[in-house]
Amino acid sequence: MDHGQAAAPLLSAEQVEAFRRDGFLLLPGFYDLAREIAPIQRALHSIIGLLIERHRPQARRAPFDPARFDDGYAELIAHDRRLGGLVYDAAKLIPAFIRLLSCNRNERLFRELRSTDLAGIGAASFGIRIDNPHEEQFRSHWHQEYLFQPQSLDGIVFWSPLVDVEPEMGPVQICVGSHHDGLSRYRRGDRYAGKTGAYQIGLADEEGTVTRYPRAAPLSHPGDLLLMDFLTLHQSGHNVAQRSRWSMQLRYFNFRERHGIDLGWPASVTAGTDIEALFPESFVRA
Repeated sequence: MDHGQAAAPLLSAEQVEAFRRDGFLLLPGFYDLAREIAPIQRALHSIIGLLIERHRPQARRAPFDPARFDDGYAELIAHDRRLGGLVYDAAKLIPAFIRLLSCNRNERLFRELRSTDLAGIGAASFGIRIDNPHEEQFRSHWHQEYLFQPQSLDGIVFWSPLVDVEPEMGPVQICVGSHHDGLSRYRRGDRYAGKTGAYQIGLADEEGTVTRYPRAAPLSHPGDLLLMDFLTLHQSGHNVAQRSRWSMQLRYFNFRERHGIDLGWPASVTAGTDIEALFPESFVRA
């Protein structure tokens, strides 16, 4: 092998063009199930098991199976919803997840799409979401990632499911091509006043904004990778299935993008960045 030869591109020219045109791209089977996904699922199975042993020692659960790695989780949070928060926080600490987060292929993919040699991973910008059935409190409504992850306009969300996401489980809903129109206007409170923290922030004119675009809701399976531009409007679908929707979110940005340099690549809103002070012109005041 010639080690001086550049690696072949991960994407075709057509795929790059589709991402730039539509603001999203689905890559089926991007991650290796046995080598990259199953170790994460196995760790989650063990973490759930430890909490079941501690809080519901009488409960029985099945041995590890990648297709049912979350066995016992629904019963665990039915017993005490706060235990779901422990699983959510622990998931970020799984070494196999951290390895996937910063793997070479992710960086190469980002660099191809953004034509940069200097990629970054946003502070407090990665984790494993657990969207429970019929639970609206923590569901992500229509938004653009850049407002909450203001490291760079040249940012991309890497979204990958750990379960089969069929229509009833609520696939990500996307406003196709919305990234071309820049940062939308937002308002705190209003229809989302009952939520907490950043979940209170919504589009100032949600209905009027999202109805301007065609929508997509790609179905996906473990190993698939959905890419979304930081300015693409999207929301979590409504999970009306019997199982939680488990998905990984990783966020890459381009250090060389001018707005990011001007702002100093701020951390995410969950790390304490005051986005209303950072983007005052993007917020409508009551």
